[in-house]
Amino acid sequence: MLANVIASNLLTPSSKLPLYGKKILVTAPRNYASRLSEQIIKKGGLPVLMPTIETCFLSNYIELDIALKNIHQFNWIVFTSRNGIIAFFHRLNELSIPISVLQNCQLCALGKDSESLLSACGRVDLIPTKPSPAGVIAEFSQIPQIHQQTVLVPAPDVVGIPEPDVIPNLIADLDKLGMKVTRVPTYITQCVDKSIYAVELSLLQQGLIDVIAFSSTAEIESFLQMCNSKSDYEGSIIACFGPYTAANAQKLGLNVSVVSKDYSSFEGFTEAMANFFRQQTPQPSL
Repeated sequence: MLANVIASNLLTPSSKLPLYGKKILVTAPRNYASRLSEQIIKKGGLPVLMPTIETCFLSNYIELDIALKNIHQFNWIVFTSRNGIIAFFHRLNELSIPISVLQNCQLCALGKDSESLLSACGRVDLIPTKPSPAGVIAEFSQIPQIHQQTVLVPAPDVVGIPEPDVIPNLIADLDKLGMKVTRVPTYITQCVDKSIYAVELSLLQQGLIDVIAFSSTAEIESFLQMCNSKSDYEGSIIACFGPYTAANAQKLGLNVSVVSKDYSSFEGFTEAMANFFRQQTPQPSL
């Protein structure tokens, strides 16, 4: 059955696909951009890559190393991104600390990120039904004696842009549950130099980009720093990967037209864009 669906998509004329000819600006960092671009291409779209942020290893591991060497003190580790998982286990390996030290910790990851956690250590103890920080809090609030437990939150060190409120809000909500929370920088999120994007920004300014696809608030913050004024992007549809990114986009002055209801995968995000254009297409009268 699956093979038939894939074959049908591959053999469908491009002009019949829902995103046919739509130029979609992808602002996600490169490790996510390739996955989102693949889904856009499957639906006939033309991804224009312009990662506005990048994620990198830390230059200073003092805080992370202390946490890793005292990992037995934590009941929970809550990973909020795939990057956090990759960087966390990379450093664990660099320090030659065996994964077995995590045996007394419960591990939590969001949505598809759980696949990376499963690959890294062979288990995931909690995948919130709602793949978001609010989903974590909802699940934790149902755990008896959660207020007596400790939690480690591997988080990005945000450089060059204001830190989005996602992690600070999660920390505050965990604290409200009565948990003892330790936030530790695990990787860097930083702006990309806009000078490499002369072509992409020109397309945007000329109104040749149909959709700007944001998958995080940090991407939006950096994107806005790259633009001269609102007129640079006012001709493009704004699409956001889930309600949290959309809410922050609106706070930053953007008019959001597309919000993915399924924000556990880029397939769902792309389908939301496709649905938007389907609704814009006049239906033939009967």
